[in-house]
Amino acid sequence: MRHFGHISPTVRKDLFHQEPAEFTGASPARTLAAALGATLYSPATRPQLAGDIRKQAGRGVVSMVLCLEDSISDGDVAGAEENLVRQFAELDAGGPDAAELPLLFIRVRTPEQIPDLVRRLGGSVRRLAGFVLPKFNESSGSAFLDAVAQAETAAGLARLYAMPVLETPDLLHLETRAGTLAGISRTVNSHRERVLALRLGVTDFCSAYGLRRTPDMTAYDVKIVAGVIADVVNVLSRADGTGFTVTGPVWEYFRSQQRLFKPQLRRSPFLAEGVEELRTALIEHDLDGLLREIELDRANGLLGKTCIHPAHVTPVHALSVVSHEEFCDAQDILRPERGGGGVMRSAYTNKMNEVKPHRAWAERTMLRAEVFGVAREEVGFVDLLTAGLQV
Repeated sequence: MRHFGHISPTVRKDLFHQEPAEFTGASPARTLAAALGATLYSPATRPQLAGDIRKQAGRGVVSMVLCLEDSISDGDVAGAEENLVRQFAELDAGGPDAAELPLLFIRVRTPEQIPDLVRRLGGSVRRLAGFVLPKFNESSGSAFLDAVAQAETAAGLARLYAMPVLETPDLLHLETRAGTLAGISRTVNSHRERVLALRLGVTDFCSAYGLRRTPDMTAYDVKIVAGVIADVVNVLSRADGTGFTVTGPVWEYFRSQQRLFKPQLRRSPFLAEGVEELRTALIEHDLDGLLREIELDRANGLLGKTCIHPAHVTPVHALSVVSHEEFCDAQDILRPERGGGGVMRSAYTNKMNEVKPHRAWAERTMLRAEVFGVAREEVGFVDLLTAGLQV
């Protein structure tokens, strides 16, 4: 797999100063966590799920979650499990070359489902990257993570990863938040080699207060949600080697809604590229709000995003590419001769790069550059988005 691998090598060469690197399910966890990108959720009840997965892989999706939890009704769980077993068998029938499938995760409801599903999947379990664990806190988390470890051993797999979802009211409520975060930290640290990333259930956060953000607003405009995101990053995503990758919240909208506020996309980048109609289409489908939220995700320490519609994938990936300016700054900061610290003018002569305070940012930027690539100096977000959408 590789990001932007669905576009032609010629186009990639024109877009990238450094192309995205290839990776597999056996790549280091640090690489996979950064490479998740737009993780596309799909109900496990879809009758043509195997075909859907192949189609989305051809459109640039590199990680998917097949959901047995909130996206399906309680009465559909047994049928959805049977469907997953059939669909994985169909995927596996493609043989070893099916390695170009996305990283596939199953979102379960209970720990008991994990070993049961792994047993029922049989040999096709090799197509499974891991499990998404809902409503995760200290009291539920250990049972979930132990079940993943036991299922991995029983199936003889090298690794099954876990992605806990942080979404419970005790994490949201102020009087229990600190204790809940401390408990989650203890739990995930005791299974550090297995926890690939932490996901945020912002829809559940809003539900606890009867809230729902409009397409004019990002998660960061809902202050009670923004506060939880900040605290999760504070405790669980530190850059001192103890942190985990935390992914961005879901964007719920994909069709035009009535709007109160002005669009959030400037005209000038689209005019310069002669694709103003693309700007219009993005606004009409409420994707300007998504683009703003992606930028705020990264500014607040999140990487990757939960997606519920294929239209959201290309914008997430286009905004994840490292700009040439960011790359030059990171390279300068990480030069061996800079090990003693100091400050310098950036290569673009528009900012200060201070070696010690900016080192952690530079290291994260270089990891993102490895999996998403570095754009050429003259290539911007609009070019990357256009190329991704034209396939």
